[in-house]
Amino acid sequence: MKILITGGTGLVGKSLKKELLKSGHELILMTRNPQQFSQEEKVTYYKWDSINDTFPRDALDGVESIINLMGENLADKRWSDKQKEKLKNSRIIGTNKIVQALNNSDHKLKCFVSASAIGIYPVNNEVTIDEFTKNGEGFLANLCHDWEASASQLKTSTRKITIRIGVVLARSGGALGKLIPLFKMGLGGPIGNGQQYMSWIHVSDLVSLISKAIDDESFNGVYNGTTPKPVTNLEFTKALAKAVQRPAFLPAPPFMLKLAMGEMSSIILDSQKVISKRLEENHFKFNFPDIDSALKDIITN
Repeated sequence: MKILITGGTGLVGKSLKKELLKSGHELILMTRNPQQFSQEEKVTYYKWDSINDTFPRDALDGVESIINLMGENLADKRWSDKQKEKLKNSRIIGTNKIVQALNNSDHKLKCFVSASAIGIYPVNNEVTIDEFTKNGEGFLANLCHDWEASASQLKTSTRKITIRIGVVLARSGGALGKLIPLFKMGLGGPIGNGQQYMSWIHVSDLVSLISKAIDDESFNGVYNGTTPKPVTNLEFTKALAKAVQRPAFLPAPPFMLKLAMGEMSSIILDSQKVISKRLEENHFKFNFPDIDSALKDIITN
């Protein structure tokens, strides 16, 4: 199958590319700077600036499915008004352009997979959240709602799948990539009382989920990209300390994080206990359903 991917050069996209090539797919990766990538068999890097360029319809030639992962990293910079606009535009403008290009053409897709995030749900309550929970409020919830609304306008795909992704655990990037060096130096510790829940997924399980969503025709609609076993911050801290074989007893006061990170600190401080009822219904199997096995794999490989 020929698959077009946006955001294919990011943390998840890099791992996804390897998995899809291994399965025999041909890939079109949209990027602002195709010249920085070397030639690969069955991979074409196509120049596209999602904010400033119209979507190039010729990139769709022969494409049967699209995986839409585009979006500025939420944890990259403080959420100034300018950065918030960038976070929103990098997701919604590009998605709108793809959807409009497809809706204004005769091109039919087998499958359209679009990323979203569990930030769409309410935070800081004790209930367990699943795909049937109502949306929350605030910047992240509104961003995810608008992002999903853009993708939902697509009329030319047999299946449309939205994956609301939790905290992605990977060695080479994301939050964990920043934490591992600190914990190895013995500078890790819980945040506040450590009781806030973190809903997470190993990057290889997320890649498997996206791949299965493309290939398995039973997948359709919204799925939470999170393991069945969310953990408290304290449980995560203990598991990471165990994985790197170092103590972790230096707590980080919440007010210090708010001072250092501003509104962006909500990613770390807010509590969400998210599971996926729909993945269970689809009999999706996680290779790393618990935090200990996930962190051991990431640290040792």
